[in-house]
Amino acid sequence: MQMRALLILVHTITSCLMVSATLSKTDAKKSLKTDTETSLAELPVLERGLVVPDPQWRDIVKEEKRYCAHVKRTFQGQVLGYITPWNSHGYDIAKIFGSKLTSVSPVWLQLRRRGPESFDVTGLHDHDPGWVKAVRKSNRKIKMVPRLLFDGWSYQDYVSVMDSEDEIEELGSELVDVAKTEGFDGFTLELWSQLGGNKRKELVHLVKHICETLQAKKLDCVLVIPPAVTSTGQPGMFGREEFEQLAPVVDGFSLMTYDYSSAGRPGPSSPLPWVRDCILQLSPNTQWRQKILLGLNLYGLEFSSQGADPILGGKYIELLRELRPKILWDENAGEHYFTHKRNNAVKHVVYYPTLKSIYLRISLATELGTGISMWELGQGLDYFYDLL
Repeated sequence: MQMRALLILVHTITSCLMVSATLSKTDAKKSLKTDTETSLAELPVLERGLVVPDPQWRDIVKEEKRYCAHVKRTFQGQVLGYITPWNSHGYDIAKIFGSKLTSVSPVWLQLRRRGPESFDVTGLHDHDPGWVKAVRKSNRKIKMVPRLLFDGWSYQDYVSVMDSEDEIEELGSELVDVAKTEGFDGFTLELWSQLGGNKRKELVHLVKHICETLQAKKLDCVLVIPPAVTSTGQPGMFGREEFEQLAPVVDGFSLMTYDYSSAGRPGPSSPLPWVRDCILQLSPNTQWRQKILLGLNLYGLEFSSQGADPILGGKYIELLRELRPKILWDENAGEHYFTHKRNNAVKHVVYYPTLKSIYLRISLATELGTGISMWELGQGLDYFYDLL
């Protein structure tokens, strides 16, 4: 969650910087030697031989915008894509690749508790019916399930609601009213991590009631859940017990299998063995496993002794042009990275998704029978979507 908030700030700042940034004459000459191709490709990335463990920076820069002109879905599970108001490219991606998605979760809404049995959904000003119509045109079966953040809730707010059937019933009714009025197909609920692993039994009851209320009106209910195993190997805040209790009523579990590493612990974002473990800890048997949406991060991280900064697609391509790095393969994690030193000689390590790393995670989802959730559309490189 902290990384998501940081990404909001970084995107806002870098959007401004990218407009005004300039290269020296020398750098400009170097950058122009490898231009990005913008024409669509006749073949997908797999058939173009681009999904490799040893990619060259030139090939990434040249090909990253060349997705296959024949947009056809190959992955068979659920595919949820998040989009955010501060990243306009995500809106475009949802329209272009709508046929490869089963649902889209715009990060628009907040649920606020105004008082006893009084709830208000805010953020509806971001709802863009014209864009929704365009996405539905690309895929008439796609579900629009906006992310609903339980925002500004105190611990006492949660306790008051969870202890009262009347409060829970009123909350559910408010969500149904908003969905029907706005033409949504349901909601993606984000509340579980906010209690830090406390009150799990009560949270199960709350989520179950909300989902049953939504489903009674033919509305979908997706739940955002933290990893079942922490990066230190400890049990997470959501485990098998909660999964099995909620699986019959939740339509999808958006599993946050990323942000494994941090400023104090540099490394890969979602090591493959850890991702597999997170899924199997929740669902050692295959029943309900198709409802787990394996989380794919479409952003990267740049580590240094000064901390960690999120890297989005545009910045990554900028770094490749400038630094011309040798891209290395972390065999165990199944991720690519490169190192470099700035003028101050501080060592930086950059982990960012590649075709190979994404291909391996989609293959894992296929092997285990799960779906996929992507945070977030527009942050990655356009040719990534050939793999879906």
